[in-house]
Amino acid sequence: MGEYRFSVIIPAHNEEKYIGKCLRAIKSAAKYVHPDKVEVIVAANRCTDKTEEIAKKLGARVVCNEQKCIAAVRNTGVRAASGEIIVTIDADSRMTKYSLLEIREKLESGRFIGGGADPKFDRMSVGMAFSALYVAINLLPIMIKNGGYLSGAMFWLYKKDFDAVGGFDESLLSLEDMDFACRLKKLGKARGRKYGTLKRSHVITSSRKFDEFGDWYLFKNRKLTKRIFTGKDRQAADEFYYDVR
Repeated sequence: MGEYRFSVIIPAHNEEKYIGKCLRAIKSAAKYVHPDKVEVIVAANRCTDKTEEIAKKLGARVVCNEQKCIAAVRNTGVRAASGEIIVTIDADSRMTKYSLLEIREKLESGRFIGGGADPKFDRMSVGMAFSALYVAINLLPIMIKNGGYLSGAMFWLYKKDFDAVGGFDESLLSLEDMDFACRLKKLGKARGRKYGTLKRSHVITSSRKFDEFGDWYLFKNRKLTKRIFTGKDRQAADEFYYDVR
């Protein structure tokens, strides 16, 4: 066991508008486990704003990765972790207050290899609902192939199992989260444990992509969306993720 019980990993590229809310939510959730046993690592990626400054001010440790590959950024954060339990969450998202407690309960039960959490947008519209439905339809074949719904948004698992599954696949420019979930579920099946989804807790995620592109953007630009879902299209990934801000 490392110095900490939990290591919460946050990939961040120019997130000065959101990182404070994310970190404060983690601090609130830490009160229900043990604040001194929760370390927070911000994996800063090509930041040119005050993301790193804010993160350090709020008690997070900052490590850097300059690649335009979210899988590599996440892995950089996990490599720096000393906690027994790894939790990953995006910088524009917030965990709810019982998240760490529920994660600990599920892992200590011995029934789960790890898992994810369901996301809820901080606002909703008809356009966003149709866009989310279109994304779900694109993901459906992957889920069917892997035995059903796999939550993402915030992954949680033991560090030893993160290492066993090989971390996030750095050959993928997008869809690395779904790929990770599939491989984690497969590892769990081999060990007689389930892939879990938090029940009492969830993730509140920003609607900033819709704010930036429009609520109907994904639905109207279905060709771009399909290219993103290949996981390998550099131009599409840069356009939608890496070169937005």
